[in-house]
Amino acid sequence: MRPGLSAFGLDPWWLILAKSLVIFVFLLLTTVVAIYVERKVMAWMQMRVGPNRVGPYGLLQTLMDGIKLALKEGIIPTAADKPIYLLAPIIALVPAIMAFAVIPFGPSVSVFGHWTPLQLTDFPVAVLYLLAVASIGVYGIVLAGWSSGSTYPLLGGLRSTAQVISYEIAMGLTFAAVFLLAGTMSTSGIIEAQDKLWYIVLLLPAFVIYTVSMVGETNRAPFDLPEAEGELVGGFHTEYSSLRFAMFMMSEYINMITVSALATTLFLGGWRAPWPLSLWEGANTGWWPVLWFTIKVWMFLFLFIWLRSTLPRLRYDQFMNLGWKVLIPSALVWVMLVATFRTLRNQGQDHWSIALVIGGLVIALVVVLLVWRLMLADRARDEDRAAEEAGAGRVPFDPMAGGFPVPPMPGQAAPEFRRPSTTAKEADRA
Repeated sequence: MRPGLSAFGLDPWWLILAKSLVIFVFLLLTTVVAIYVERKVMAWMQMRVGPNRVGPYGLLQTLMDGIKLALKEGIIPTAADKPIYLLAPIIALVPAIMAFAVIPFGPSVSVFGHWTPLQLTDFPVAVLYLLAVASIGVYGIVLAGWSSGSTYPLLGGLRSTAQVISYEIAMGLTFAAVFLLAGTMSTSGIIEAQDKLWYIVLLLPAFVIYTVSMVGETNRAPFDLPEAEGELVGGFHTEYSSLRFAMFMMSEYINMITVSALATTLFLGGWRAPWPLSLWEGANTGWWPVLWFTIKVWMFLFLFIWLRSTLPRLRYDQFMNLGWKVLIPSALVWVMLVATFRTLRNQGQDHWSIALVIGGLVIALVVVLLVWRLMLADRARDEDRAAEEAGAGRVPFDPMAGGFPVPPMPGQAAPEFRRPSTTAKEADRA
């Protein structure tokens, strides 16, 4: 056991209770602020105004939205499985909060004369605990879609299952690369291992793969297929309203905060100050590390907002190809390279870090080329399909034959729409 772990488990009950309360308040306040910031930043990026009515600059808009949701009537569908339907939002929310128990906010500080680490708890397999808790949270989404007794929520739940299977494998492989280099699975130990050089430099491919995987894990755009409004009318939470709907939204934002904090811990040195602030002796002592940690977390939250404002939603086949054909193979190759360099370091090789950085750049370039190749292959496949349909001739059909408009099936052609001429309009009026 690492010496740092001996500092945990010694706090009195009141300090443990205070830490738990502080973590919950931090997550709650960050969620409220993140929703407001997301709406304002998206409005700024899309040349809109955003919330500006309730409170100065619309600052109280998120609070009013929460009160409105809490006071709304909760409606339970007749066909729903009531116990599971009511339990699903809790299953989605509670693991999101529990995951923050092993996230370090800072080093040991004095609280009313008692020295304690700014972390609720830690143990030798803390990161595996995080991965397990994140996996439990998806059951809330799956059960919400199944228990609603409706087709569209069920499809959203099934998509979420496929998403988790695809992207948690890649995420777990990035964890393995960090474990190999740090020599520990405890979050406090991983931060101690980055006292000289952050892992974003040594493990660049793992950082890139984790960043993509965390967006898919949280069901955020452009990977928000479980909530695709265009074809699912809102996704797995279509049949939810009032406070239960608010719990799903809260779990989504808390999951964003959790994966951002985990990325900060694994790759950005955790609560350690960035250079050149790290040259100041007091930058990594006292309460200052809490500020550095919060700034790094908000950098990732801004990335989530930026992606949602910029990128369109991926097609399902593109989403699966990215996970299974690019991220997972690249993560496997990178883990083998990291294991090789770790063995060389144990044997006394001096320049292992330089070789690791060079290997990381090569793997990152290969990942970019694979993504580009997949994009070109999708475009060529679409063009070939269009050429085949044009050459073979397509059977016309009436989209209103069944009384409801339907899109054309493969091999069918929708009737060409022509705008009526001015002469025809005048004849109709006469």
